[in-house]
Amino acid sequence: MGEVVIVGGGLGALRTAESLRSAGHSGPITVVGDELFPPYNRPPLSKDALLDGIDMARLEFRRRPSVDDVTWRLGRRVVAADLSSGTITLDDGTLLKADGLVVASGIRPRRLPLAGPAEGRFALRTAADAEQIRSRLTPGSHVLIMGAGFIGCEVAATARRLGCEVTVVALDDEPMIRPLGAQVGAAMRRRHEREGVRFRLGHTIDSFHGDEQVRSASLSDGSELPADVVVEAVGSVTNTEWLDGNALDLSDGVLVDSAMRIVGSAMPAVAVGDVARHPNALFGNVPYRVEHWSIPTETGRRAGRTLAAQLSGDDPDTGPFTALPSFWSDQYDISLQSFGMPGLATRLEVVDGSLDEPCIIEYRDDDGLVGVVGIDRTSDLTGYRTRLQDRAIV
Repeated sequence: MGEVVIVGGGLGALRTAESLRSAGHSGPITVVGDELFPPYNRPPLSKDALLDGIDMARLEFRRRPSVDDVTWRLGRRVVAADLSSGTITLDDGTLLKADGLVVASGIRPRRLPLAGPAEGRFALRTAADAEQIRSRLTPGSHVLIMGAGFIGCEVAATARRLGCEVTVVALDDEPMIRPLGAQVGAAMRRRHEREGVRFRLGHTIDSFHGDEQVRSASLSDGSELPADVVVEAVGSVTNTEWLDGNALDLSDGVLVDSAMRIVGSAMPAVAVGDVARHPNALFGNVPYRVEHWSIPTETGRRAGRTLAAQLSGDDPDTGPFTALPSFWSDQYDISLQSFGMPGLATRLEVVDGSLDEPCIIEYRDDDGLVGVVGIDRTSDLTGYRTRLQDRAIV
């Protein structure tokens, strides 16, 4: 059946391993992950887990018995791969031989090369990151958040609940503007401001000050802000450097086809999760990288079936991929949920409620409904799943 190596130890890796087994692959599977923990739930790291403390037993995903025989090489990083020979090199020099490869290496936070001390500056991606940040969020401490996306705003909400003084600095005109649009972003900003968060939008941070520990930051307008803790949430970078030299399209993650096969790979190989740039028939078959909660599971299921077929000498299913992206965000007692890809919309409409109250917002493009967002109306969004799935029929 051949040996499969899965690079990356997150949810996409776990779901792909489970899919391989359910599709009949009985050969060895090895998962290589650079963290010391098996796959765990990341979204709570900026919310409940950051608020109450990190409990890995609660965060770890339940693993099906079918993957009990999978070998987990945790705390190891893949540094190179040769897809023509099927060899993967680990950071300790170990060479693994693979007949099939799963790229589930995900993303990491973008870090800006700003002058000043590094102590006190954090990014949030892992449980270890959350543990470090949590220890600094003491009542009265000045927390400076770079970036006004979902992670930045969720950390802002959590820090306020812990009694911190919070300022968000971002170049954007409104928080969460890319996925939600300016109108909804402004409404969410007003909610944060009512909770005491200060925003410095349309600005960047030029440098940090302090002896060994960050104490303040200089903004692009010349002003200076106190900062005992800095959380950098200014986007992500795909972990693809280890694939360099294999003539793959790595311009934005790893380009795959509708079956999750890596385009141009010299060996049976698939990519899943945040690192995969995949087409979706719901959104015009244009390849996108989608960093939403549902995508590691949906791409992992498809990729496992594909790789199992390839290793058995069968043709994989190359029909349209129609997974519906979804995400949610909890900020204070506000619950926000979305289906589809509202960031692709050219216009939006509040169809129920008002932006400063519980509401439902529809996002549309030239073909009709492309996404929906509910603010404190999550139970009313169920019917939108079918409506959005119908885009594939259109």
